[in-house]
Amino acid sequence: MDEKRTVRTSRTLSRVLRHEPERVGITLDGAGWVGVDVLLAALAAKGTRLTRAELDHVVATNDKRRFAYSEDGLSIRASQGHTVAVDLGLAAAVPPARLFHGTAARSLDAIFHEGLRPMARRDVHLSADTDTAVRVGSRHGRPVVLVVDAAAMAAAGHTFRISANGVWLTDAVPPEYLSRPQ
Repeated sequence: MDEKRTVRTSRTLSRVLRHEPERVGITLDGAGWVGVDVLLAALAAKGTRLTRAELDHVVATNDKRRFAYSEDGLSIRASQGHTVAVDLGLAAAVPPARLFHGTAARSLDAIFHEGLRPMARRDVHLSADTDTAVRVGSRHGRPVVLVVDAAAMAAAGHTFRISANGVWLTDAVPPEYLSRPQ
């Protein structure tokens, strides 16, 4: 599978498994899972023919590990980033003292006034390292990395979870827990 098709397929899977399962006529279960055979048949019916080996390639080579198979390999879901209502079943986890969020410079005034909100997604996404935060922020313009005082948030009762691909999730980040790197 060439790189261009891999990227196109990854984008299609993201759209279907995170945002619009109805686009191909599938239904995700409450935890976001759908049978691999069901997904492949639905994609084929809509003109996107994909073999299991090609799907395996997309899952294995996705740089952000956006997709995960069930333990038995019979189902697939997006690891995080959903706009549709799913419960990924992620247990609360103790975060590192600091987490990071990449954003665009034009958003800073609103963020320092309102904090970080999930917007259309189910959770706010945070990174454990600044490099990832820079890459995320770059998608929205000139990137700015914000530091989240996750230790103070956790001490105040905020809950954190970590997705299968290492993204830290929380409901929101109030502005008092945000700062710019020194």
